[in-house]
Amino acid sequence: MTCCSIPCADTNRFFSRLAGLHRWRFRVFGFEKTQQQLIDGIQQAGSNAADLLEIGCGVGYLHQALLQAGARTATGVDLSERMLVEARQLAQATGLGKRTEYLQGDFVGLADVITHADITIMDKVVCCYPEPEQLLNAALDKTRHMLALTYPRDRLSVRLWVAIAAFFLKRFGSGFRPFVHSPADIERWITAREFHRQSRVTTPVWITEIYTRTP
Repeated sequence: MTCCSIPCADTNRFFSRLAGLHRWRFRVFGFEKTQQQLIDGIQQAGSNAADLLEIGCGVGYLHQALLQAGARTATGVDLSERMLVEARQLAQATGLGKRTEYLQGDFVGLADVITHADITIMDKVVCCYPEPEQLLNAALDKTRHMLALTYPRDRLSVRLWVAIAAFFLKRFGSGFRPFVHSPADIERWITAREFHRQSRVTTPVWITEIYTRTP
């Protein structure tokens, strides 16, 4: 199953409606705590001159900040067309247009045409995918050195929040659904591909992890 076995058009519409909100929020508040944790973890593990792949890149702030800090190139993939419009505009405005490439669609379906990257980033993406093992394996296939990701903690309060969100999405006719996947399964799938966990930090809702390939 890929994401498009469920309504990808609904996911596109859902996140496209949020593109302007994401831009406004970043201008007012800057990076979310989990995003700053990702950036810190990636930089500590080493990102200079790295080629980046961000799956679910949204409006592009995260990988573009890493480009400005010394990474070489970035490829962003997102289901939301409107998010990518914002990302391209921002890249052009900040002089990063020639160092970025953006593709719209389901990453698993696009993986064959995406080049390998030193670092793959997945910020709050696993929780949007019904088949996380398939998504992670496709991402790791394209990753030379480091996988950086955030995903929800498996707690009663988080599951309740996700269930409420799913209820309202269904009520308003959207086919998009969020998920809470097992952190133990996620770690097992990644380490089975010869990656080891470099760091792990948490908030009440989110887990942020950095994995590097075992020498």
